[in-house]
Amino acid sequence: MNSENAIEVRDVTKKFKIYHDKGNMLKEKALHWSRNKYEERWVLRGISFDVKKGEAIGLVGHNGCGKSTTLKLLTKIMYPDSGTIEMSGRVSSLLELGAGFHPDLSGRENIYINASIFGLTKKEIDQRVKKIIDFSELEDFIDNPVRTYSSGMYMRLAFSVAINVDADILLIDEILAVGDANFQVKCFNKLMEIKQKGTTIVIVSHSLGQIEQICERSIWIHDGLIRAEGSPRSVHREYLAYMGEQRNKIIAEESESSEEISAESPSSVADSTAINPSTETKDSYTHVGSGEIKITNAYMTDKNGAFKAAFATAQDLYLNIEFTTFKPVNKANFGVSIFRNDGVCCYGISTKDDDMNFFSINKNGQIRLLFKNIALLAGKYDVNIGIEDDIRNGIDYVDKACSFEIYTTNEEVGAFYLPHKWELNI
Repeated sequence: MNSENAIEVRDVTKKFKIYHDKGNMLKEKALHWSRNKYEERWVLRGISFDVKKGEAIGLVGHNGCGKSTTLKLLTKIMYPDSGTIEMSGRVSSLLELGAGFHPDLSGRENIYINASIFGLTKKEIDQRVKKIIDFSELEDFIDNPVRTYSSGMYMRLAFSVAINVDADILLIDEILAVGDANFQVKCFNKLMEIKQKGTTIVIVSHSLGQIEQICERSIWIHDGLIRAEGSPRSVHREYLAYMGEQRNKIIAEESESSEEISAESPSSVADSTAINPSTETKDSYTHVGSGEIKITNAYMTDKNGAFKAAFATAQDLYLNIEFTTFKPVNKANFGVSIFRNDGVCCYGISTKDDDMNFFSINKNGQIRLLFKNIALLAGKYDVNIGIEDDIRNGIDYVDKACSFEIYTTNEEVGAFYLPHKWELNI
């Protein structure tokens, strides 16, 4: 093992047997032996990475990709089917807080039990017990049975034990949100403190912002393999872009399912044929207006014309509006407004506002609106669409004609991204 490394993982694989219907008792197994059928599910398919001493890395990926399994292999809770894992130094893990706590024993007694699991001697625990109790802020309850603790108190005590072990390697799995807001800040500051002391840290988290604050490197695990590795911001951009594409697929599938249900519904068929029997577009909108022109479909596409329902901030977004004409209109004006799902109006625009000539419409058609480098931040949005004539008489108005989602690769908050530049004068 390289003396500069704290962890070396080489070609590690891990699979689990998933039983369809397994008997738990000897009698069940004897009588129903044929039920012990299972399938093998590969969680890790051969991953390799090194972690240098004093380095902090984050493991990211979708649920079920193998992040937590990797952490459990590092803690030796389980062992790989093949490959090797080498570690140098005392290991402390924050996987399932409070594992090993006895509900009938006091908080103080459980400190001794839990700390001994991490490899501390009684003398070492005696030296740390006051610091553990002070950090947990449970001085008034420390001699009460832990079964009387709230879930937040329980987690505070467990976190305090694990974080004060003074380990060489700290493994953390999705437990940075412990207790109230003040205690979370305290935990985060403690992590930064032990990092500065040279502790090696491996974090599994879906909070990419926390990983970017703590870690120098991120590893994206995808379907049991390492898909990307490097600086947190660059890896997270790739990961979020992938998750956005996956979200698009889910939304498209949901949309197809809802269309199939609508097609089977007699009322929805009646509504669509009442508007225009000749059109193939299924119109399930509620229309308000005089009705010479009716909006029959609205959807989002990317710059290549591919249907999408989720976009990253700063991507190009096309709104496509299809309409059916029942009576010619000499001067028509199209308007669009975008509402966040909490009801906040984010933007509204019309062809008249953009100094475009009024449209003369005498047949069915389509109009497209490009939002170049859309500046909306993460959230769900609804689009309202309206058509009126030159004296603002309403021809057609559709509330929530379509919806879309925005995801962001950064940590900005609010409704919009505002172009900016920092200048530091010292």
